[in-house]
Amino acid sequence: MLYHSLENHKSLISFERAVLRGLAPDGSLYFPEKIPFLKKELIQNLQKYDIDSLAMEIIAPYIGKEIPEESIYSIIHNTLNFSFPLRIIHDNIYVLELFHGPTLAFKDVGAKFMAECLSFFCKKIGKSVTVLVATSGDTGGAVAKGFHKKPGIEVIILYPYKGVSLLQEKQITSLGDNIYALEIEGDFDDCQNIVKKAFLDKEILEKYILTSANSINIARWIPQMFYYFLSYRKIREIEEENKELIFSIPSGNFGNICAGMLSERMGVPIKCFIASTNINDTIPRFLKTEKYHPLSVKKTISNAMDISNPSNFSRIWYLYKKNMNQLRKKLFSYSFTDEETLSIIEMVWKEYKYMLDPHGAIGYLGIRQYLQEEVKDPLTTSIFLETAHPIKFIDHLPVSLRKEISVPEQFKILLGSKKRKTIQIPNTYNIFKNWLIERRS
Repeated sequence: MLYHSLENHKSLISFERAVLRGLAPDGSLYFPEKIPFLKKELIQNLQKYDIDSLAMEIIAPYIGKEIPEESIYSIIHNTLNFSFPLRIIHDNIYVLELFHGPTLAFKDVGAKFMAECLSFFCKKIGKSVTVLVATSGDTGGAVAKGFHKKPGIEVIILYPYKGVSLLQEKQITSLGDNIYALEIEGDFDDCQNIVKKAFLDKEILEKYILTSANSINIARWIPQMFYYFLSYRKIREIEEENKELIFSIPSGNFGNICAGMLSERMGVPIKCFIASTNINDTIPRFLKTEKYHPLSVKKTISNAMDISNPSNFSRIWYLYKKNMNQLRKKLFSYSFTDEETLSIIEMVWKEYKYMLDPHGAIGYLGIRQYLQEEVKDPLTTSIFLETAHPIKFIDHLPVSLRKEISVPEQFKILLGSKKRKTIQIPNTYNIFKNWLIERRS
């Protein structure tokens, strides 16, 4: 499999080069030259495959011969070593729990997969690599954990000052060793802009082999397809009827939902996707007005989605050939306030005894909105993604519900960890650049 940038289809590079570069030299994202379509027999018989074998069928075409087959299988096995429960909430609405990994968030899969791939390539080229990553919360913790003590790799994480939860900050800052945490006096978009500029800076590239662990990197982005195949596999086990499938995804940087669209192109029969956002509503407004106009980021209780200019939407726009009519047939998008989020958390607990985190709550709200506005079909199954454990956001949840939240073992360990000294940097690219260059002087 070869990859091209979204702006230059003629210049093709390997999976290895795309992973090591992270961002294309022209500043755009990499995209696969073609999307493989899996055989219908495989899609119809997913339940006959164990998780590792199924993941191998999904991901191997995107890697090709860049990594030996036995090594890919080992990477998959080390990545998907926790559960992905699918639970029914009510009627035909299910929740896919993606928070059973080491950092209690869905990004554990992409971060671990990329860490394993990058480790393989570092050994192959015999050089050290610096991972530069911006985070609005969960990415930082997952990347820190996934890359911790990986030989030949150092990780520099930029996160917004007072823009992540206490637990997320501990996950980012408590490990040390090859993990460096930088607090930026700005929001996530500011952090992401600094990272993108660094990838195009010749002075920095003379001293560093830089790559990113955000979902702009294909090795972080593509493995998220696993969620959609696993969901369809489990639905086929649970339900006798072959119902149409709808996914509602809490969306910040839009990598997860874009991976879902790849899954649909590979053969998973998905009717449509719902991009559920908080009040940072660039995409809902774009679908209504056809004007892409990011505004200043507003802080919310669903902070992992406090993103106004989602990088991966450029991949979605490319996937649908910049055709708004085609996109609107497959993508719906709604935004919700903190008040609506808290209200639905209370309602779902009261009515169904299921505890949502703020991000999953927005995913559930997206399904409700869709079912209210579109034609209801009894032969439709809806799945929303619960992307983080509610304990990560306990300070934002209604006080009356906090005692009801289960406390996983990972959280108990993190509570005892200490925040190490971080580096605070103003929202100024040149200050960051000077800091980065001086480390190698």
